[in-house]
Amino acid sequence: MEASYRRRRLIMMSVVLAGVIVAMILSGTLHFNSASNDLPPQMGSTGSSPALAALGSLLIKGRAPKTDYSRAQFGDGWTTTAGCDTREIILHRDLTNTILDPACNVTRGTLDDPYTGKIIQFVRGTDTSSAIQIDHVVALSDAWQTGAQLLSKTTRIALANDPLELLAVDGPANQQKSDGDAATWLPPNKPFRCQYVARQIAVKQKYTLWVTRAEHDAMQSVLGSCKDQPLPTK
Repeated sequence: MEASYRRRRLIMMSVVLAGVIVAMILSGTLHFNSASNDLPPQMGSTGSSPALAALGSLLIKGRAPKTDYSRAQFGDGWTTTAGCDTREIILHRDLTNTILDPACNVTRGTLDDPYTGKIIQFVRGTDTSSAIQIDHVVALSDAWQTGAQLLSKTTRIALANDPLELLAVDGPANQQKSDGDAATWLPPNKPFRCQYVARQIAVKQKYTLWVTRAEHDAMQSVLGSCKDQPLPTK
């Protein structure tokens, strides 16, 4: 009886999490898989790719002071949707062959890591969970210094939990990135750089953040090798 109950509960949690992801897709808050580049190019009237066109629409300014920055400015950790927190939703989205526990936590899965190109086997545990981390593609401290401090607290929380802003990635690579922007850090996996930069641009455009001159030029240089790069959209 106990085993049968646990199986039913796991099935129910899988259905709930799948329902959350479907609802986010339908509402436009969940975007295409980070490891995929299957969106068709949508060329603008200027002939530039959507990513390049969006980059051209961003303001170029110097960094604002980091004064008063803290993680708490973007909320107290992950938000929860239908009983599943954002971290688990992103793990379930980006990993394959995931297994859930009754509390909606991903306990196992496989990641085709976009940052390094490695295949990582995820096992939940005190000493193993950090092998895969959820990266804020636009680092929150970078966002703070490029316009987020002007946003409302509610909007900053939305930014920090927006699936467009989040990727499940190799933990050490995420630590190496730290709060770097495109001018100071790019994924070692070069084929992913165009998608990575396009996603940063999409986030900055969505939340009216600006770019520094060095950041803009680095993004432009990356996109020069993929002139048809689409912008992540709903």
